[in-house]
Amino acid sequence: MSDWLTPGLAHLWLPYTQMQTAPAPLPVVASHGVRLRLADGRELIDGISSWWTACHGYNHPHIRTAVEAQLAQLPHVMFAGLVHEPAARLATRLAALLPGDLERVFFTESGSVSVEVALKMALQYWRNRGQAEKKRIVYFRHGYHGDTFATMALCDPEEGMHTLFAGSMPDQIMAELPDTPELAAAFDRILATHAERIAAVIVEPLVQGAGGMHMHDPATLRHIAEACRRHEVLLIADEIMTGFGRTGHLFACEEAKVVPDIVCLSKALTGGTLPLAATVARHHVFDAFLSADPAAALMHGPTYMANPLACATAHASLDLFEREPRLHQVAAIEAQLRAELEPCRAIPGVAALRVKGAIGAVELSGAIDLDALRRRFPELGVWIRPFGRIVYLMPPFVIGSDDLARLTAAVRQVLAERATTLK
Repeated sequence: MSDWLTPGLAHLWLPYTQMQTAPAPLPVVASHGVRLRLADGRELIDGISSWWTACHGYNHPHIRTAVEAQLAQLPHVMFAGLVHEPAARLATRLAALLPGDLERVFFTESGSVSVEVALKMALQYWRNRGQAEKKRIVYFRHGYHGDTFATMALCDPEEGMHTLFAGSMPDQIMAELPDTPELAAAFDRILATHAERIAAVIVEPLVQGAGGMHMHDPATLRHIAEACRRHEVLLIADEIMTGFGRTGHLFACEEAKVVPDIVCLSKALTGGTLPLAATVARHHVFDAFLSADPAAALMHGPTYMANPLACATAHASLDLFEREPRLHQVAAIEAQLRAELEPCRAIPGVAALRVKGAIGAVELSGAIDLDALRRRFPELGVWIRPFGRIVYLMPPFVIGSDDLARLTAAVRQVLAERATTLK
């Protein structure tokens, strides 16, 4: 290990990390099922699915076989002027799975970029229709949509990662989630007042992820969709985290019976094996780009767009949703999370407990030593990485009840230990 770890750390720049003070990262050498094997031989049960991607666990043989086959045939080719079968079939398949007429798929490589493309689509949609003044975006407190500049402008301004860039980003409109009658009325007033300038509303349906794992019910999402329709504003659903079963439906929008104008997908799209994202638009959005004028086209094209290897991996992941009982597994995880995390409510220093699908989040109060929490969980044989005030679990859907019980027990133990240090 020393032949690569120590020299490598002298050159690596890690994400979301103060490199001078943060604990040393754990060296991983292999993965299988729901476990990560470290260089020293220890195994950790992964409680967060590698940032919410590894829904089928690691090294699933069906996905591995698909990658090997595609690698031997066509690893990559540019997607301008050329097209290939894995992307064409995947676009067709996604269109069939998504609700309503979400049928035009633009592939990218990351969730942040898929949101950037959605914003570009929304602004140009109105420009192509002769309403170029509609160029503001409404987003919600506690929202998170990515780390690129346009997406940072849509994150909660009090959320710590992006406050340094305040004033450097486009000025958008933040609203409160309309989950009470008063907040619903306030949201409606925002749209009524600014509709002539608003291109779109963007929302993480049912669960706001990195902004704090805040959850809302389907009725709130329906209210947002209905208000957008009344005021002629596009609705963008950021399903990067919620998509592909995490909330209990294949897509969170389905539970609310909402069809957004544009949806963003990534993370579990390939089962956590290769980077791929998609921005999918309804036919009326796509139709606004059809013109004899070349300037009306969508001018965007990532180099690795629609990478054949990633598309083949996504096909294999979707196969597993068809062949294996993933949504039933999510329902079982939800029931176990509710039962086994419930005792956390009585632990001093716990402010709230939230569970939805295969997501369990414990919100903390008081002083929080994130580095100490992050060091403690691996000592108990689990990989759980709290952020902000949130200790959360988002395990692979294939996790067994015994392994899930080890995760929830670790959460209860670490929070109980923390409680003894609080004044």
